[in-house]
Amino acid sequence: MRIVFMGTPDFAVPTMVELASRGHEIVAVYTRAPAAAGRGMDERRSPVHETAARLGVPVLHPPSLKGEAAAETFRAHKADVAVVVAYGLLLPKAILDTPQHGCLNLHASLLPRWRGAAPINRAIMAGDAETGVMVMRMEEGLDTGPVALAERVPIAPDATAGELHDQLAVVGADLMARALAALVRGSLKFEPQPQAGATYAKKIEKGETRIDWSRPAAEVHNYIRGLSPFPGAWFELAADGKPVRVKVIRSIRGEGSGAPGTVLDDQLTIACGEGAVRLLQVQKAGAKAMSAEEFLRGTPLQAGTRLP
Repeated sequence: MRIVFMGTPDFAVPTMVELASRGHEIVAVYTRAPAAAGRGMDERRSPVHETAARLGVPVLHPPSLKGEAAAETFRAHKADVAVVVAYGLLLPKAILDTPQHGCLNLHASLLPRWRGAAPINRAIMAGDAETGVMVMRMEEGLDTGPVALAERVPIAPDATAGELHDQLAVVGADLMARALAALVRGSLKFEPQPQAGATYAKKIEKGETRIDWSRPAAEVHNYIRGLSPFPGAWFELAADGKPVRVKVIRSIRGEGSGAPGTVLDDQLTIACGEGAVRLLQVQKAGAKAMSAEEFLRGTPLQAGTRLP
């Protein structure tokens, strides 16, 4: 099939590569425009852009898809279908209606739960026991379109968002390939999403990433792993009279109790509002990630110390 592929981050790359390997013709790739990044502020292309360049596929990065000019450019691709994976721009009706078979989206949740921008993070932060990927036909509503295929994936008790992200990206690539194979055969069927159980996975904001030790340990643990490795849940330490931010990469449920934020032992176990969490891997601002043991060698924290 002739495909327009629309995606931006690492999550989208396995799907694009899988479709190309299955013999589909990717006639154009739409992705986020290169942006200045790093200390040198050099322009950095998105992971999808880099992959498209290696595959020799033309890349477009319009700031918007609204307007007749954008619609005309899109129509000129003469695509059978558009495949959308974490693209980042809204698709207006003129774009949605252009491909013969519409626009198929790969979404990383069990819709209608966790519609929106951060379904992987929010599922873990909420303590969900499972999630999955779904292929849906896009419409003007946010992740409200009918679903064709789904694959359920259990969430391990200590899994981080990064680990689940990588797992779902691979599962999703195969699911989209299966969807297109069914589309070629004329056997791809869609079912409306149920009305009940819809939740919204809003974008992660910087202001919500600080750890609140007054919450129960189960919630703190889910919060840490749901934000790991990026943007990262964090707490502050006082060092030389100045606050130092420490990001937590990995944790497990700990033993003991005490006033919220109290260091309970020499293994970086921290009391929460109910129970405790043990921090296994952390990262001080400007430093590399390290184990709790390595961290405590350079930053001793005595039992009884109270973290804000």
